[in-house]
Amino acid sequence: MPRGGGLMAPGLRPLLLLAFWMLASSARSPAEANDGGWPRYGPGAPVAVAEEERCTVERRVDLSYAEFMQHYAFSRPVILQGLTDNSRFRVLCSRERLLASFGDSVVRLSTANTYSYRKDTLYFFGDNNFTEWASLFRHYSPPPFGLLGTTPAYSFGIAGAGSGVPFHWHGPGFSEVIYGRKRWFLYPPEKTPEFHPNKTTLAWLRDTYPALAPSARPLECTIQAGEVLYFPDRWWHATLNLDTSVFISTFLS
Repeated sequence: MPRGGGLMAPGLRPLLLLAFWMLASSARSPAEANDGGWPRYGPGAPVAVAEEERCTVERRVDLSYAEFMQHYAFSRPVILQGLTDNSRFRVLCSRERLLASFGDSVVRLSTANTYSYRKDTLYFFGDNNFTEWASLFRHYSPPPFGLLGTTPAYSFGIAGAGSGVPFHWHGPGFSEVIYGRKRWFLYPPEKTPEFHPNKTTLAWLRDTYPALAPSARPLECTIQAGEVLYFPDRWWHATLNLDTSVFISTFLS
């Protein structure tokens, strides 16, 4: 499944402002004041989804490059904590700051990376124009780990609660949550997940997941703001945004 999957809509009103308005239209509570103006799950959100009972992806603090290469780079996912400080980038990704900087921009809205492969909803994520977004991206500090023969490429995304990406696979990469929470489901390359390509991750979680035997269940975890998930090459993965989520992925291709 292509990463970008987006369709440009020339001639329309600036879409970034529209997308931000749609994603922030639900009511917010005082507890959400530290979420950059982005709504968490609330009365206007489509659905409430809980975090998993137990995270089955290892979390590592201050992981060394040698440990990363030996234990994770080619074998299994890992959640990284404390490797970079993106507090400045986080401030710039608040709803107010993004509207001030890019509210008049026309952006690529993806329809493939969302509720289902039928492309029935809009979701801002994909192959962003680096030149246009350079003023934002230059403040981002990616994880300090690379793989020989690969070049990093950024994809910046904003998505509403209940949206996500159905199961797919591609090359290795990192995904950092800036605001919100994103639940991940992962299978190794040799274990194709049981899913329907035209059903949403949310539908899969409700209809298929409960019937899976323990041995058939994926690795899973909810990535919190400030955490980075690394996924190796060709690992199957699906995502589900539990809140309005702002995130950035670093693909190694």
